[in-house]
Amino acid sequence: MVCCEGWTGILMKNSSNGEMDSFYAIRPECQADVPKIRFKPRAGKTLSARRWHAAFSQDGHLDIEKVLRRIQRGLEQKGVHPSIKGVVWEFLLGCFDPNSTFDERNELRQQRRQQYGALKAECQKVAPAIGSGKFITTPIITKDGRPIQNPSTTDNLQDDNRATSTPSPFDSPKHDEQHVDDAVPDKKGIQWKLMLHQIGLDVVRSDRALVFYESEANQAKLWDVLSVYAWLDNDIGYCQGMNDICSPMIILIENEADAFWCFERAMRRLRFKLMSFFFFFFFFPKKRENFRCGTSSIGVQSQLSTLSEILKAVDPKLHQHLEDLDGGEYLFAFRMLMVLFRREFSFVDALYLWELMWAMEYNPNMFSSYEESSASADKSSTHDTNDKLLEKCGKFERKNVKTGYKDQHSSLAVFLVASVLSTKNKRFLKEAKGLDDVVKDLGRHYWKSRRKKSMQRGIETSQKVPEQGKEIINVGGEHPSTCY
Repeated sequence: MVCCEGWTGILMKNSSNGEMDSFYAIRPECQADVPKIRFKPRAGKTLSARRWHAAFSQDGHLDIEKVLRRIQRGLEQKGVHPSIKGVVWEFLLGCFDPNSTFDERNELRQQRRQQYGALKAECQKVAPAIGSGKFITTPIITKDGRPIQNPSTTDNLQDDNRATSTPSPFDSPKHDEQHVDDAVPDKKGIQWKLMLHQIGLDVVRSDRALVFYESEANQAKLWDVLSVYAWLDNDIGYCQGMNDICSPMIILIENEADAFWCFERAMRRLRFKLMSFFFFFFFFPKKRENFRCGTSSIGVQSQLSTLSEILKAVDPKLHQHLEDLDGGEYLFAFRMLMVLFRREFSFVDALYLWELMWAMEYNPNMFSSYEESSASADKSSTHDTNDKLLEKCGKFERKNVKTGYKDQHSSLAVFLVASVLSTKNKRFLKEAKGLDDVVKDLGRHYWKSRRKKSMQRGIETSQKVPEQGKEIINVGGEHPSTCY
């Protein structure tokens, strides 16, 4: 098909059988522990490969309005079919401009692949394990930068190294140390190498019920992408939870460089949360009450403050009860916002939720705002609220554009959490005697049975709350220097 041109490297699996198991196969021994999947593609309702291809013009312009309508039409639409999920996400996350042509996207894709290759080559000079098909699970240097002899990896990796005469990428500590000294600043090289084993440990834990990650090569691919990103982003580096965001992209997008840039765009949306996470948990691990907002640490703190204000407006009685339980800071909702409900939903249902939220929050200026070369053009276009722009925005973003409101802290995810809490009003008021009870009741059993209703109520809450006063959703985002 003409609309498939230029998408080499995107995983486009055969969708004829429509069975979810063919895309996200579960290991037999894990079947009993995996929550039941509520998402199932439905012919005529899911955004299928056929409908996706039909949304492109002959030269490659994408009718993004048609795509957004299809995804947003309702919970029964059942999202995006797995065979095209990766390529659709690239547009929803701002990797590509829907107004570009096939040729323009091909050119940009090749440029990005070269850029990723260059970044990976830099990393390989500092840590030769990068790109080796293996990954690290124990420290390779001490805190002062001295190499550790014969760092170990996964058990299978150790067996492989003993069974072959090929030099291991982990067996050159002196060479590795030289690269830290000569190729990069000591501090950056040391800090980055100290992260590598933690990334490896999280990789081992990432979606391990899936057959996909039985492959060491696929685990190494996830480790490479997370490690290169940690090298690129000096402020964040790596935080636990980033593996939960990156893992689906490794599964859905075959080319490693393409998966990296899709993850990088997703991180742009989440980055302010992770900066808060880093500041909050690493600088004040034992004195959380002393945490204060600052220009680089307002992310999750501000989202939790926004959540508090939203619930106070829509359910003041429950809000007061949570405050009485010493839960007024809403830290029990931290994980949900950090990893976008990956731990609360099944793997498949979480992906469906992501793309629904991304579609509703989509802004056509996203691509240009992410491209440094378009910074000046974006500056003039971000305030453009004409009808043409509004038609290409997601439903949630459209209201923000109309009102001139911009605040990342009042994302749709915050309203979803508020709706979940409000839905459980009676149970919390009657049975919750402490925060442990609240956390327990927000566990998987609740989400398994009522996730559709929760999403619908989240959308309804997002529509109702702004009507009660703009100040409700401005808390925590309008004055970054304010301390809470």
